[in-house]
Formats: sequence, structure tokens, C-alpha cells
Amino acid sequence: MSEYTKPRVASKPPTGAADESHEQGLSRQLSNRHIQLIAIGGAIGTGLFMGSGKTISLAGPSVIFVYMIIGTLLFFVMRAMGELLLSNTDYKSFADFAADLLGPWAGFFTGWTYWFCWIVTGIADVIAIAGYVSYWSGSLPLWIPALISVALLIGLNLPTVKAFGETEFWFALVKIIAIVGLIVVGLAMVFSHFTAPGGAEASFTNLWNDGGFFPTGFMGFVAGFQIATFAFVGIELVGTTAAEAKDPEKNLPKAINSIPVRVMLFYVVALVVIISVTPWREISADRSPFVAMFTLAGLGIAASVINFVVLTSATSSANSGIYSTSRMVYGLAQQGDAPASFGKLTSRRVPANALYLSGVFLLAGVVMVAVGSSLIEAFTIVTTISSLCFIFVWTIILISYIVYRKRRPHLHEASAYKMPGGIPMCYVVMAFFGFLIWAFTQKEDTFQALLITPVWFAVLGVAWAIRRRRSARIDRTAAFHV
Repeated sequence: MSEYTKPRVASKPPTGAADESHEQGLSRQLSNRHIQLIAIGGAIGTGLFMGSGKTISLAGPSVIFVYMIIGTLLFFVMRAMGELLLSNTDYKSFADFAADLLGPWAGFFTGWTYWFCWIVTGIADVIAIAGYVSYWSGSLPLWIPALISVALLIGLNLPTVKAFGETEFWFALVKIIAIVGLIVVGLAMVFSHFTAPGGAEASFTNLWNDGGFFPTGFMGFVAGFQIATFAFVGIELVGTTAAEAKDPEKNLPKAINSIPVRVMLFYVVALVVIISVTPWREISADRSPFVAMFTLAGLGIAASVINFVVLTSATSSANSGIYSTSRMVYGLAQQGDAPASFGKLTSRRVPANALYLSGVFLLAGVVMVAVGSSLIEAFTIVTTISSLCFIFVWTIILISYIVYRKRRPHLHEASAYKMPGGIPMCYVVMAFFGFLIWAFTQKEDTFQALLITPVWFAVLGVAWAIRRRRSARIDRTAAFHV
């Protein structure tokens, strides 16, 4: 019997697992509507609401093409992930198929890097939440709302996974209604030739009448990719719900296939409307253009409503992050790549210890808010680090797919959800990731964050070497052989 035709063997529960009920593992309580809205919520992140102001100031109207390019290419990453997850329903996340196809080291590096990705993203969200609350709080120290937000996030995730699904469902619904509302109101302003107090008239001509679509030149266009990339982190979040999704063979493809429509509506159309209403030179890099658009038009109450929406968006993103990190650490503990205590479940089958671990690290966002001088500066640093680590995770997904196609062609042939473009498209997307890394070197703030990021992988390398020396590994791949 060859390596890839061995029957599956159930993986062992972690040493020190709780009582028998806890050994049942994670519960499949996420329905189709939960999965769909979690996928949408993952694709509409803080990078769009808060970071798009800086992206527009760097790239001008060409930011529209930036978002289209990133969204299109990441769709292929998600299709590769979808085919891999559905090729073996014992896979609980992409860390599992990475370990199975590339080796235990890949599962270790992918799982912990994804945890780190969302911790850094969560820190960015905590910073953003503090900034949004300051819209109303005035002189209130920013670290107070930041601290409250971390406590709230832990509280939202301690009940059952269904409770998380419901919370994220409504968070995502608020974001969708807000963006659709912004598009409708913005189009009404354009067609009524609305004129802002500053004299700027809302018109589609604002897209090209001030230097064309590329007013800051090619390098300005390149600079736009940094925070725009961060806007898409979390697009793979649906892949971490595989172990808790009902009927994944039906619901995962449906969620992934809707990505192109979501990108066109929530990114491209929304940004076209924003730049049409507010000329790009008048959009501040330090403020959310969603809030600024209504403020510039003199609609103060609407601006407060939108500020609440973007506050909800940041909370939603951080909520998704703390969910996904707790599940990833739980999976790592199940395989012996994290302390066994993180593999324990509560009576409601929630990995509380893994959840607390992520919450503690989110407190770094509180510290950055307390000691930092500029919210957008802190936001830029952490978003760059997060984007680079997510690029690593996305690349691992693509490499896993290439290996899967070469080693298990029979599974690809039998798949009802094949990745379009196949192996050649994997290389195209990885070349694009190389371009993104080069783009991060072109601005001083993003370049500094680029230099910091390898420290994380060095730490992981040391941890992996220690892990290998101290104890014999649990055979992670045995659970997934087919």
C-alpha cells in the first residue's frame, strides 16, 4: 500500500485532554448563512474602511485597479484552498493540508504564522477601534476603548461557536448595508451634481480630471498595494471554518465563488463612488474616506452613523481574528505543536485557553495606542507586517496545491471543485506576491516593517528546532492519508 492510499487513521486527542465530552472535538454549528456572511466579513476588513484613505492619497484613482488586481489573483488562492479542503474532509484548515502535503514543518510554520497574522491584524483593529471611538470621546485616553474592545472580543467568543457565527453574521450584515447605502447615497450625490461646502462638485469626472487615473505615476500606483493588500487579509477565513461548518462540500464552494462579486461591489464600486463624490486630493490619509465623504458633504449625523459602521467593521475583523487564532492554536495543540492545555475544550466545545492566549497578545494594541504618537503610523507598521505574513500563508496554500496536483492526480480528477488555471496560475499568483514584496520596499515605513518581519520566522525556526529535539513528533500526516 503506497503512502497516499493508506486508510485514514483518526488523530489522537492531545495529552491532558479534558473529559470524554471534550474529546468529541469542535462542533459543526456554522450554517450556510453563517459561512456566507463570515466569508463576506472576512473580505470587508479594516483596511478598506480605515486604510483606503492612505491608499487613495498614494495612488489616486488608480487605487481602483489596485483592488481589482489583488482581488482577482487572491480568488485563485481561495479556489486552490477550496479544492484542497474538499479533497479530504478530515482537513480542518489549510495548516492541516500543508502538513500533509509538504511535511510537519509546513503545518507548524503555517499554523503559527497564521496565528501571528491575525494577532497583528487584531492589534491593527484595536488601534482602529480606538481611533473611531475618539470621533465621539474627545479627550478620553485612547487606551481605554482599546482595552475595553479586547475584553469585549474575548467575551464574544467564549460561548458556543454558533454564538460567534450569529455575532459575525450581524456584524457582516451591518457592513454590507453600510456599503450599499454609501453607494446609493453617493450615486444620488453624483447624479444630482451635489456641491460640497468647499466647492467640489460630485461627478464621475473626478476620477480622471486631476492628472488622469494615474496622477502619482507608476510608483504611486505601486505604493497603493501595501494597505490595499491588508484590506484583503481574512479572505481565507472561510478556510478555518471547515471543521465547524455544516455540509462543507456545498457551503465552502458557494462562499468562495462569491468572492469576485464581493470584490467588485464592496471595493471597486464603493471606491469609484467615494472618489467621484470627494476629489482624491481632498481625501485625507489619516481619516476613513467613508466618514470623510459625509462630513465633507455637511451630513454630520450620517457621518456619525458611518463612523459607527466602520467601528463595527473593525470589531468584526478583530472578532473573526480572535476566533480563527483560537481554532488554529487548538489545532496546533492537537498535533503537539503547541502546549496540550491549548487543546482543551470547554463543556460548550470552545477552546477557551487558546482564546485567552490570543486575547493577551491583543493587549499589545492597547500599549501601541497608549505610547504611540500617530494612529495611522502604528496602523501602517502593523498592517505591513500582517500583509507579509499573510502572503507567506497564501504562498503555502499555492505550493501545497502544486504538490497535491503532482502527487495525487486521481483526487484532482475526481474533484467536483477544480481550481481554474491549475498549476500555471499558481506560479502567476506567486510571481505577483513577489511583486508585492518588492512594492513594500519602496516606501520607508513599509520597508522598515519588511525588515522586522523575518525576525518572526527566525523565532519560528528556533522553536521548530527545539520542538524536534525535545520530543518525538505525533505523526500528523497519518490522519490525512487517503
